[in-house]
Amino acid sequence: MHLKSDDPFDRRSVMLMLASVIFFAVNTLLVRAVALHVPAADGWMASFFRGVVGLAVVFLMYGAGRGLRASRLVMGKWVIIRGVVGALSIVAFYVTVVKLGAGRAVVLNLTYPMFATIIAALWLKETLRRAAVLWTVVGFLGLVLFLGMDGNLAGVSAYDWLALAGALGAGWVVVIIRRLRNEEHPATIYASQALYSMVLASPAALNLGDLPMIAWAGLAGGAVIVTFAQLVMTKAYQSMSVSRGSSLQMLLPLATSLGGFLCFGETFEPVELIGAMITLIATWRVVMSR
Repeated sequence: MHLKSDDPFDRRSVMLMLASVIFFAVNTLLVRAVALHVPAADGWMASFFRGVVGLAVVFLMYGAGRGLRASRLVMGKWVIIRGVVGALSIVAFYVTVVKLGAGRAVVLNLTYPMFATIIAALWLKETLRRAAVLWTVVGFLGLVLFLGMDGNLAGVSAYDWLALAGALGAGWVVVIIRRLRNEEHPATIYASQALYSMVLASPAALNLGDLPMIAWAGLAGGAVIVTFAQLVMTKAYQSMSVSRGSSLQMLLPLATSLGGFLCFGETFEPVELIGAMITLIATWRVVMSR
């Protein structure tokens, strides 16, 4: 398949990707706030709302011949794979957050940019520049410091491997999005994840009656926000390489933690701030690389 050539530095795509990072961070903070007040509004419930509301928003904005092709959700090979793998990766992330703790799970999940860059080079024949790979690894090491990990790999459990499998799936999803950019509308690409996330988390619907209205409103609002985040991210990948786009997504935990500081009074150790600075510098180097 012939792919469009990429602009070495497309300012519009960079701004779209940064906007998606902000949307993802706002969604995470909103879901966290709801869960703090209503423990029943857990990750499974958030996934279910994300799927249902995401589908509703996409059909409302892009249905009736405005871009969304609903038939592709059950007939398009790569659209289906994108949805199923994306849904499974989300579940793997939520399970490992519970079993491993947020810090370790997030660090392992954030290996996905490296998986995505390698898969894109092998499958889409994107140029794998040594400098971009080096700075991506440096950015990940910065995240290790920022998230408070000590680098000790002793006692690796099955859940660690599950987290890495989820990261591999997330990396593959990013490349599939890139692969589909000339064939499918962003609405169709995102609707596939929304559909299969809803199906996978559908058992959570049995407990909807236990949620107060404030939880319904918060989870629904978060689902709307993350839908726009996915659509904007997918649009950005239409003219941005996987390595550049995924490096920008590595800013997400930093943006989320800044929100945690402002909204929940969270504080950070000096080593965490050093790690954050390393990641910011590394991300800037990947984005500005020619």
